Amino acid sequence: MTIADNRTRWLALYTLCLGSLMIVLDMTVVNVALPSIRDDLGFSETSLAWVINAYLLTYGGFLLLGGRLGDLYGHRRLFLAGLGLFTVASLLCGISTSQGMLIGARTIQGLGGAVASAVSLSLMMTLFTEPAERAKAMGVFGFVASGGGSLGVVLGGVITDTISWHWIFLVNVPIGILVVFLALRLLPPDAGVERRERIDVAGAVTVTGALILAVYAIVNGNQNGWTSLETLGLLGIAVALLCMFLAIEARVSAPLVPLRLFKLRNVAVSNTAGVLWAAAMFAVFFLSALYLQFVLHYSPLQVGLAFLPANIIMGAFSIGLSAKLVMRFGLRKPLGVGLSLAAIGLLLFARVPVDGNFVVDVLPGMILIGIGAGMAFNPLLLAAMGDVEPSEAGLASGLVNTSFMMGGALGLAVLASVAASRTSSLRSAGESELAALTGGYHLAFLIGAIFALSAAAIGAGLLRPAAQPAGAAHGAAEPEPAS
Repeated sequence: MTIADNRTRWLALYTLCLGSLMIVLDMTVVNVALPSIRDDLGFSETSLAWVINAYLLTYGGFLLLGGRLGDLYGHRRLFLAGLGLFTVASLLCGISTSQGMLIGARTIQGLGGAVASAVSLSLMMTLFTEPAERAKAMGVFGFVASGGGSLGVVLGGVITDTISWHWIFLVNVPIGILVVFLALRLLPPDAGVERRERIDVAGAVTVTGALILAVYAIVNGNQNGWTSLETLGLLGIAVALLCMFLAIEARVSAPLVPLRLFKLRNVAVSNTAGVLWAAAMFAVFFLSALYLQFVLHYSPLQVGLAFLPANIIMGAFSIGLSAKLVMRFGLRKPLGVGLSLAAIGLLLFARVPVDGNFVVDVLPGMILIGIGAGMAFNPLLLAAMGDVEPSEAGLASGLVNTSFMMGGALGLAVLASVAASRTSSLRSAGESELAALTGGYHLAFLIGAIFALSAAAIGAGLLRPAAQPAGAAHGAAEPEPAS
């Protein structure tokens, strides 16, 4: 169905953006509420990471399958189903009274968010077919995706400080109902289903199971012992499931991820760099929030405001400035410089003192991370999309998003465990509680900086500079000729 009424089309876009904003918010809104959740439900320092990982793993694991289901059964239908599931899961999160209930609800929330997110872009492409209007629509959607992070940490702080952590989830319920109502009225009905390919359920199940087991083993490695039968056994099963996934993808007629994509140099390089970068970035938000609250004794609201500069800068760069840098300098330089700046920011966090001052010790690192991450966002996406055929652009975009989500979950598990182990060693050596906590964060930030530097070296050194796709196709502004 073609929507003739221009006003209706833009209202439909804003509806999609509102739904996407709600899903993006739940990736960051939880960070500043983590200490309150820990105290209320009795989480340990390492198991607390599962409040984030449960969401990220199912979100990242089902992005590709959600897109394939949209192709088979209709994008509007899947958007409504995913958003409905997300809204119900948000209600369950908000009324959770135990660790298991919260983690289970977050898992379901991630699944619903993945399905809704995977088809949002396809719906937008249906709404806007004229190139100039499509570029504007993508810009609005990109602004929401970039600004959602900063809004999430601020809202998380305000809500946790003034009401309770339960309401960071409950606020999704009326918003979700509103989006479903508007989507039913504004989004065009699905056209007849044209594709009859088999769904690669086995591929989705095996790869998600492999990642969940690997993260579980890593999160509990410090407590159970890294050479224990449980830890090594779970890691072994995870590797076996991953090998099974690769075998399935090589044989099925409609694989979740066609392995031939990894033969394309820029696809392989950008996804590898994305995993390493995400491993560093997710840990920044998690561990720095803990440092600000447990060491500097910030309130949740103060933590939210502390994150605001980095997120605003990151959003500003990723929306417009990064695209201009790419047009002038290509892909490799902005990606390499951006990730190097983020690594320097992490190194500054690796020296924060017990009696740190926000302006002197925290803000400089936040600014560098914001500039660096914002600068690297567009080149990474453009590199991931540059070598693929237009018919596989959605799959390539889903692949790099999945790599980012999975890298973040695994990196967070590793660095949270490293921080906890280092803190335990320092306590045993006689250090004070605050000094031991700070020392644990120092080591984790240092390893995060190494991840970011590795991503910078891989991206700047191995990307093919010839790949230069149109920015408008990926949510960036329509590129202008370099001056």
